Amino acid sequence: MNNLFYISDIKKTRPKKCTTLLQGKVYDTLDKLKLSYMRVHTDEAITMDDCTLIDKKLDMKMVKTLFLCNQKKTSFYLFITTGDKKFKSKDFSHALDISRVSFAPKELMNEIIGTKIGAATIYSALIDENNDVKIVIDKDIVNEEWYGCSDGTTTGYMKISTDDIIRKFLPITHHTPAIIEV
Repeated sequence: MNNLFYISDIKKTRPKKCTTLLQGKVYDTLDKLKLSYMRVHTDEAITMDDCTLIDKKLDMKMVKTLFLCNQKKTSFYLFITTGDKKFKSKDFSHALDISRVSFAPKELMNEIIGTKIGAATIYSALIDENNDVKIVIDKDIVNEEWYGCSDGTTTGYMKISTDDIIRKFLPITHHTPAIIEV
């Protein structure tokens, strides 16, 4: 593993300065809802080894969040699954009874979910005010005590209660997740 990858000490408060609009909304919302979390600031996380180091520091398992779309790029999905599961478009599409999907183009990531590649997060529901993006969660995630994810950047990661994400955070965004088994 890369010993040169920087991970800060664990913090329980928001960063002093937010670097993106989404990141600011994330911490504003968590503070408003009085949800507790632990977070770290890191070098830009690029590899699975980087994520493994973050998991170890926060004692959790990072979710994998994929931004997907249909062929016409008119239907969008944020799919949250376990980090070790390989994505199979056929299984995902079958579980939702929809046409096959693929990864959304990177140029649509910032426009639609407010992130760049590597930072896709369930928190993008905060900026999806028209519910253009369907939140889809793997059943295996719902059964986890902790939810590990990006704060909307590739340098901020947090550990928060999965129950808080499902029962407190998502309802205020007016997104009802589809829970699927893949």
